[in-house]
Amino acid sequence: MQIAPPFGYKEVVAMSRTQRVRLLGPGEVPEFARSLNAVPVSYTEFARASHDYPIVFTSGDGGKTFAPVAVLGLAAGENLYLDGSRWASGVYVPAYVRRFPFCMVKVRVNDVEQQHRLVCIEKAHADDAAGEPMFDEAGAPLPKWRDIERMLTEYEADLERTREMCAILADYALLEPFVAQARFDGGGSAQLAGMHRVAEARIEHLNASQLKNLARKGILGRIYAHLLSLDNFARLLDRKANAAAAR
Repeated sequence: MQIAPPFGYKEVVAMSRTQRVRLLGPGEVPEFARSLNAVPVSYTEFARASHDYPIVFTSGDGGKTFAPVAVLGLAAGENLYLDGSRWASGVYVPAYVRRFPFCMVKVRVNDVEQQHRLVCIEKAHADDAAGEPMFDEAGAPLPKWRDIERMLTEYEADLERTREMCAILADYALLEPFVAQARFDGGGSAQLAGMHRVAEARIEHLNASQLKNLARKGILGRIYAHLLSLDNFARLLDRKANAAAAR
């Protein structure tokens, strides 16, 4: 059985009912997220995430597929939404970060991908002496695990909606590449490339059936949440300036 860990996870193992799991503390940020300048966001997160982050689309296969991410910094390895070792207070924390150390992964057996996904844990957090049980001695799920399992299941379903949304945006030729440029008050500049945004001017050229499909699937509202969120690049500049002043 081959298990490929998601981005940011080092090594994952299948979860069992007897394992104790070390959960993250309130506000604790997983190690991998402390040096990210972007993190995935999903379909239902657009409204909340757009208040705090620029949301853009990226592609890892030359434009064949796309995925939305929240931009966290203006340079590689820069997360400007940290307050020490914690996520900044009052800022929405994306589900990709909140679900850690759990995840649901695709499993391959003899190089054949299995239909169902497997609940896994970051190995370093499994069977930890400081861990908490997720099931009682009879093997019944404890309330804490029910909440976690619900979040994982809902997040996986949300990822399917996210993939569908991105496929439609690409099929309708609505995504265009762009570069964000920033100049700092104290001198110097930064440039972020490799991003895509919805070309708003192209929306008016869609036919009635396409517009209806965007509205019916809830994509139209997410398009405008994404476009409005691009103003948050200015907030990133403010955060970078504040971080530099605090040094």
